[in-house]
Amino acid sequence: MRYLALIGLCALLAACTSEVPKETPEETEESTIVDKKDLIVIEGNLYTEFYPGKVKIKFQGTQDENKQRHGKWTFYNEKGMEISTTMYEHGKKHGHSIVKYDNGAVFYMGEYRDDKQVGIWKTYKPNGDLDTEKDFGNL
Repeated sequence: MRYLALIGLCALLAACTSEVPKETPEETEESTIVDKKDLIVIEGNLYTEFYPGKVKIKFQGTQDENKQRHGKWTFYNEKGMEISTTMYEHGKKHGHSIVKYDNGAVFYMGEYRDDKQVGIWKTYKPNGDLDTEKDFGNL
């Protein structure tokens, strides 16, 4: 019995000290580190950020002269489907906002004024049925 315990201890020590080869970022796509600035393209006042691989757009919208979000901004999932749209004024959410489930059905929608929710916001179930309504009032 003592010999079995001694053999088990030796095997454990050998396993702990043996060197395991490590993967480097160059060896596998999943561990490739991408610099975010390489995924961003700004043409005039249109800002576009891509998913890694720079094929599919992640989000896109217009900027004002100070490089703040201004106008319509749209977010896409990795399949290229529009998932949300929000209106901005000089960096603040201001106007209509809609967010969708991955199946394309509306998740919630409402209005912003100066980055604050206003009016009636509606939340829906994935099948499209109304789930909740909440009135945030007017500012």
